[in-house]
Amino acid sequence: MYSSLMLRRFCCFQTSSSSPPLKKKPVVFLGSPQVSATVLDALLSASAAADSLFEVAAIVTQPPSRRNRGKKVMPSPLAQYALDRGFSADLIFTPERAGEDIFLSNLKALEPELCITAAYGNILPSKFLNIPPLGTVNIHPSLLPLYRGAAPVQRALQDGVKETGVSLAFTVRALDAGPIISCGRLEIDNQIKAPDLLELLFSEGSKLLIHELPSIFDGSARLKAQPQDDSKATLAPKITPEESWLSFDEEAPVLHNKVRAFAGWPGTRAKVGVVDKKNGHENILELKIITTRVCSHYNIQSNEVDEITFVKGALVFPCGECTGLEVLEVQLPGKKAISAAAFWNGLRGQTLKKL
Repeated sequence: MYSSLMLRRFCCFQTSSSSPPLKKKPVVFLGSPQVSATVLDALLSASAAADSLFEVAAIVTQPPSRRNRGKKVMPSPLAQYALDRGFSADLIFTPERAGEDIFLSNLKALEPELCITAAYGNILPSKFLNIPPLGTVNIHPSLLPLYRGAAPVQRALQDGVKETGVSLAFTVRALDAGPIISCGRLEIDNQIKAPDLLELLFSEGSKLLIHELPSIFDGSARLKAQPQDDSKATLAPKITPEESWLSFDEEAPVLHNKVRAFAGWPGTRAKVGVVDKKNGHENILELKIITTRVCSHYNIQSNEVDEITFVKGALVFPCGECTGLEVLEVQLPGKKAISAAAFWNGLRGQTLKKL
């Protein structure tokens, strides 16, 4: 009896130890800018855990493009990050369009269970969305259905909202209109700029994604996902360079919000007149406005006043409705950003006026 019991135990042990490990679910990640790397980092770290249910089987990103001053052809920031992490270059796909037949054929061959997108920047057609059986999940930096579209963070800051957030939602053919799995809210500081807010939201979105992945894999996320109320939807269209000009007929808070929203790219610009008091000669100068704040103690009595003054380290621009905008940092074409004080000192007694 004793020998028989030991034999059974030995046989059970042998069977258990020789059973193959569970196969991890293949996941494909799609993204392009640097903020996408935050999400990829979280996915790669989670997939490396001993009890992980998935592996990152491939990465899809925008094709290499000419960037920076040297105009060298460079991979997308996400692709570069993946290569730096040791990800195989053969598993980084860069189709011009996500509907290309060769790309879709390669994607099908991987048999992905799930696709995840974060600022990919390309429209996903139905024949793409039909490939992963668990669907495609997107991290969108707004509280959907608010700010659907290409520039949700920029448009939210431009509108001066006090709260935003990040949503995790299933992808459908309609723009950012899929059922919402989960979302997180965030209060907005009055001085935060778009690049910093974008990074913060995708960081929070990464945590949200990792938390929800088990429910996505077991199918319960699909059951609990809430449909969006399309009647409450707002749009966040892509920003154009033509929008970057500031008009000082607008109120200072409006201009301040625009400076924060357009920080990074395309930035905000203004033309000012530089007047030489000695001979009355005037030059027109184009400035990139980097950092601002709303002047809380501005006492201008007329909208006709156009003189730009220097007060306590800031260039003060008269704005609409008797408001004032304090400009703290500026940048001349082809130069580095400098403080308002350094710019003012460089005028050597010349005066400024708004145009």
